[in-house]
Amino acid sequence: MKPTALITGASGGIGYELSLLFSKAGYDLIVVARSEDKLLELKNELNGHPVTIIPQDLSEPGAAQVVFDKVKELGLTITVLVNNAGFGLNGSFEELPLLDQQKMLQVNVNALTELTHLFLPEIKAARFRSIPKGVLNVASTAAFLPGPKMAVYYASKAYVLSFSEALVEELKETSVTISTLCPGATDTNFFKAAQAENTKLVKQTMSPESVAKSGFLGFVKGKRVVVPGAMNQGMAYASKLLPRSLAAKAAHYVDS
Repeated sequence: MKPTALITGASGGIGYELSLLFSKAGYDLIVVARSEDKLLELKNELNGHPVTIIPQDLSEPGAAQVVFDKVKELGLTITVLVNNAGFGLNGSFEELPLLDQQKMLQVNVNALTELTHLFLPEIKAARFRSIPKGVLNVASTAAFLPGPKMAVYYASKAYVLSFSEALVEELKETSVTISTLCPGATDTNFFKAAQAENTKLVKQTMSPESVAKSGFLGFVKGKRVVVPGAMNQGMAYASKLLPRSLAAKAAHYVDS
């Protein structure tokens, strides 16, 4: 049996690049995203590499269970779970539609939590001595500070980081790796989807390839938190020193 990585949000951006990296490292893939066409394009690009596609909108309640059940129906077992799917919304909390913000929480928090809970037992039981196994959760540098105008998004990423670091402690006596990738602004479709194309953050983006490489290498090395890029690392460190009120003002400035 070969190791298998399940990657959500694999149709583009960081998730797409992580799919390429895990395939090159010898993992079979299970890729999840809303767009079946884009998943098929990824499968075709990998040209014969074992890729199972599961088209699924993770903003739907119960979507994680649907994904898990499909994996079991196919008789597959995963070694690595990459919770990459997520999105943001730009605007004041009061003015953004509540339903849209609830869908964001469903993807960024609920689906991530549910998938981790469903797949963790088989990840723990996987018997690969020299191949890393575990969970790679994609958060953001937003996890380190409050985010006016993107309040729920920032809070959701803080949850991902806190949740992941707690699992590191819970699983420290096992061979399971729990890593959290915390990228800063990345050149993906994120800002367009969030209607934040004109914010200051867009001027200082990293490529999804470099972000994914940092996350993959960090996971392989067993790092608990990976922050790609010197500028992002400096921001993450500074956020620990700033009073929360000043951190919120700083985030409001760059998101405007």
